[in-house]
Amino acid sequence: MEAQMKYISIIVVLAVILTVAGFNGVDGAGECGKSSPDREAFKLAPCSTAAQDANAQVSSQCCVQVKKLGQNPSCLCAVMLSNTAKMSGIKPEIAITIPKRCNIPDRPVGYKCGAYTLP
Repeated sequence: MEAQMKYISIIVVLAVILTVAGFNGVDGAGECGKSSPDREAFKLAPCSTAAQDANAQVSSQCCVQVKKLGQNPSCLCAVMLSNTAKMSGIKPEIAITIPKRCNIPDRPVGYKCGAYTLP
């Protein structure tokens, strides 16, 4: 009986600690939901040339992906500033112009993205 009470007490203490700590499982929700900006950056592979050269034509595949990510401006911003984007030679000051170059009408004009502002 005494051992059973110790066991129950330990379970109750653990439950209280987990409740106080706010343990609700791991959801990993960040700027891009459950996906990381680095993982989302791979979806913008069709934009690689347009994100390095302001005079390059933006492909329709790039515009489709940017429109999807642009539904969440903080995700789009995080992707453009991600390590994956930096390592692939993306220039944020050029990448940030892609929504305008795609003629996306509901783009987040004026949204601050680090040191950059969406045109």
